[in-house]
Amino acid sequence: MGNFLTGRAVAVTGAGRGIGRAVALAAAAEGASVVVNDYGVSMDGGSPSSEVAEAVVKEIEAAGGRAVAVADDISTMAGGQRVVDTALSAFGRLDGVVCVAGILRERMLFNMTEDEWDPVIATHLKGTFTVFRAASAVMRAQRSGTLIGFTSGSHQGSYSQANYSAAKGGIISLVRSAALGLHKYGVTANAVAPVARTRMSAGVPMELTEIGEPEDVAALVVYLLSERAREAGVTGQVYTVAGAKIAVWAQPRELRAAYASGGWTPESIAESLPGSVGVDPMPLLPLPPG
Repeated sequence: MGNFLTGRAVAVTGAGRGIGRAVALAAAAEGASVVVNDYGVSMDGGSPSSEVAEAVVKEIEAAGGRAVAVADDISTMAGGQRVVDTALSAFGRLDGVVCVAGILRERMLFNMTEDEWDPVIATHLKGTFTVFRAASAVMRAQRSGTLIGFTSGSHQGSYSQANYSAAKGGIISLVRSAALGLHKYGVTANAVAPVARTRMSAGVPMELTEIGEPEDVAALVVYLLSERAREAGVTGQVYTVAGAKIAVWAQPRELRAAYASGGWTPESIAESLPGSVGVDPMPLLPLPPG
């Protein structure tokens, strides 16, 4: 057992498998008491079961740690609240939440249905909000705590996962908003964009040239949950971890600007914009002509 998180209580969603499980085990190994939340669904969000969450609790307890299972659907407000309430009732405190839960329903945008869009947004984005919402109220009152959302490099765009990309982009904005709004209360918020071998990454429609294991991601999350990260002022950040690599994403900012003294017309924009403001090329698209 380590001591990076000794005396702390954390809740991890999607903790029954893959990265969520690795985070729960690593947090417990570093001294944290852990709420293991997993609705136990298949990759497309069907067939829920509580067995996966309970199995991880048994692993933690067998290693000498403290854990409790919550097989709740965090896409509902009540589910997110129960994750937080369980930590408070079982451990008397809540110092961090890690929102890993997610599902995939792949389809090209022009074929995507509402039934393929809504559950993905609900699980990833709303599921992060429901837990953040409940946890932030507790953390604001105690004037300490850490919120961690899980995003993806796919927030840049994806060929056949518009629903997933939109959710992951939303999580980054939610994390940054939490970092801004909760900073004065001593609460930090960060996002992790993992590249690791999981059942979800197996369905990524492109080759992943840099990839690690769930345990690589867990090490970064444990750090972000710790007092060491808070003391270093780490908040409002997006980190990628892929095996031996950790990288930070740039903050959104203006690149170039142009001004028109008398206001713009479509014609003057057409004449000026390509050579002044220009474009910021998408990494996955060919460069524009010229």
